[in-house]
Amino acid sequence: MLADGHYENFSVASKLLPAPLRTHLARIYAYCRTTDDLGDESGSVEAGRARLALWRDEVEQLFAGKPPIHPALIALAETVVEFRMQSAPFLDLIAANVQDQEVSAYESWPDLLAYCRNSAAPVGRMVLTVFGISNATTERLSDDVCVGLQLANFAQDVARDAALGRTYLVQSDIRSGGKPHATRVMVERARELLASGRALERVAPAGLRFQLALYRLGGLAICDAIARIDYRTDVRRPTVTRATKAGLLVRAVALSLQPTRDAQRVEPA
Repeated sequence: MLADGHYENFSVASKLLPAPLRTHLARIYAYCRTTDDLGDESGSVEAGRARLALWRDEVEQLFAGKPPIHPALIALAETVVEFRMQSAPFLDLIAANVQDQEVSAYESWPDLLAYCRNSAAPVGRMVLTVFGISNATTERLSDDVCVGLQLANFAQDVARDAALGRTYLVQSDIRSGGKPHATRVMVERARELLASGRALERVAPAGLRFQLALYRLGGLAICDAIARIDYRTDVRRPTVTRATKAGLLVRAVALSLQPTRDAQRVEPA
């Protein structure tokens, strides 16, 4: 899930934001973290499905106006009401975790993309709503960035996922050229999708722009690290050095200081 690779970074970046925004983002983080934990740490597929079903019921009740019981949802309710948030991204994230209980490999790119639309894109849509820049254009750009980040993580974690009995490399790509080829294809797709981040950053407020730039640059740095080991992430996991990370922070700060544009006028990169 996207949460595994990026929520911790988001938590650090959000310290640059006003306290009220940090509170709302922390509530979204808690929701996403809880959803992932219910799917990943239930002990069995049957238990995971049952717990996620109960969680989905309570989330649906929250959006129906009924008082929630779980502490994460009690806090989240205030954010949902204040920003008039829709239920779709929250329920989509649950659906992705249910899918993880049932699917361990993906045959084609459309199959994997459909999964990523539920597992990665919802997080970006939640954040856009809190920052007040959610519209058809920004959602499309955000979806690209979130999916691109997830693909970069998938390409990085081939060996780790295999140990868990999963693979996110596209099966048809593996058959046509082996795992290194499939990893290369995934990295190329990640780079193309992450390019949409440049347009999104230009319409985002400074605090969010910093975070978005850091995510995009970080995703590209992962792609570069994978390329340096000839896409053999089925054998070893590439790393990004501290020096590289420091450079990314400097570049992200510089990008966050650039002026914004009207979100309605920006087209995807």
